[in-house]
Amino acid sequence: MKNISKSELEAWDEEKQEYILVDVRELWEREVFHIGGSHIPLSELWERKDEIPHEIPVVVYCQKGIRSQVAIQRLQAIGYDNLYNLSGGIGKKLP
Repeated sequence: MKNISKSELEAWDEEKQEYILVDVRELWEREVFHIGGSHIPLSELWERKDEIPHEIPVVVYCQKGIRSQVAIQRLQAIGYDNLYNLSGGIGKKLP
């Protein structure tokens, strides 16, 4: 599994690297805080997998980096090879 750190992601932004973000947390978590991108909760991943492109890098994120790993494993099993896990997640504490 490919990982990307927060600082590497910031470097991608500075370099204008093309990528998309996918947040796999629940809606209530996203409403509290998010870093952008598409919102596809892990529980809806299978039904909505076609919304995730194969052509460009996709950075998958969650709170701690665990659910995003699960999401990536599921997608890799069906042929995705352009996925990056945001190491350690977004790390923002939720109420």
